Amino acid sequence: MSFRKRAILAVAVLVCAAASCAGVLIYRWHRPMEGADTGTAPEILKQLPGDAPIVAYLDVAALRRLPSSPLTAMLGLAGGNPREDRDYQNFVRDTGFDYTRDLDRVGVAFWPSNLATAGDPENNRTLAVADGRFDLGKIKAYALRTGKTVADAGHSLYAVPGHPPVALEFLSETRIALASGPDAEHLLIPPNRMPADRATHERIERVSGAPIFAVARTDKLPAHFYDNLRSMPELQARARTIEALMLAGQPDGNLIHLTLDAECDSMTDAVELSTVVDGLRLFGSVVLADPKTRREMTKEQAAFLSAVLNQAKLTHQDRWVRLTLDLTPAMLDQTRAATTPLFHRGDAVYDALR
Repeated sequence: MSFRKRAILAVAVLVCAAASCAGVLIYRWHRPMEGADTGTAPEILKQLPGDAPIVAYLDVAALRRLPSSPLTAMLGLAGGNPREDRDYQNFVRDTGFDYTRDLDRVGVAFWPSNLATAGDPENNRTLAVADGRFDLGKIKAYALRTGKTVADAGHSLYAVPGHPPVALEFLSETRIALASGPDAEHLLIPPNRMPADRATHERIERVSGAPIFAVARTDKLPAHFYDNLRSMPELQARARTIEALMLAGQPDGNLIHLTLDAECDSMTDAVELSTVVDGLRLFGSVVLADPKTRREMTKEQAAFLSAVLNQAKLTHQDRWVRLTLDLTPAMLDQTRAATTPLFHRGDAVYDALR
């Protein structure tokens, strides 16, 4: 498959799946496009720097109360693979922490370096603040196996080398901050942490009625973030007209409803973005139908991508473009057949601490 075909297919699926960062940040607004289920921004997000381009939130405790939801199983909260992994079992034994049992909620700030390395932790910076039940003594001892204590401006941090390096700080007995990536330690002790700006705060409140959501302010992304789209200048131009992205989710019985809203600079930009995305979805389906393309995928991968491209719905209103998708149990089974569970062995932070 040529590079261009790969790029078209990847972008089409990425946009239609509305799951670029975590793969599971999902929600559907049940009102028309001009309204949304809103709520109060979670308090934990106040611990994150206001200049982060991407902010995400996961209410694990709420999802844990839905044991029959496929989303709960997808995150490993109903047990499954993480408990069966020997390395993970050793991690739980040594730290006293099992995310399926002890993690309640987490807020994440993310600074991606560019579109091509958005999933590469060595080139990105991440700060997570988590609430739960932590055995401070065990976790400190675990970090100090390969790391060291760092004292700075009254802060007591634990720095652990690795790929990427990790730093952690206990904010209280029930709250921990964990940073990864270049200069991870400095994310824990910013000189003058400012709250999120008004526009970002309003966007967060727009989706904070959901147990899982993410908000991206694109003007805070690096100037070269979209350079990898140079081979598709029309898409690159349209991407640069997006002011913000809002992604959120809610399990509903045996379905997971996905929604991604793009806030554009103008109504004209929204119409043009909608046209380009719809064209990409159509072309992605054509690429996927190519036998050569399908031979480079597993049967489950091809079935999942085909369902995403065919079932995603695209609408626009005023300055907004919206993509919605209902993930079925069959589609989730197909994703599990080709991917590893969240927080499973291979997770950057887990591997760095291991």
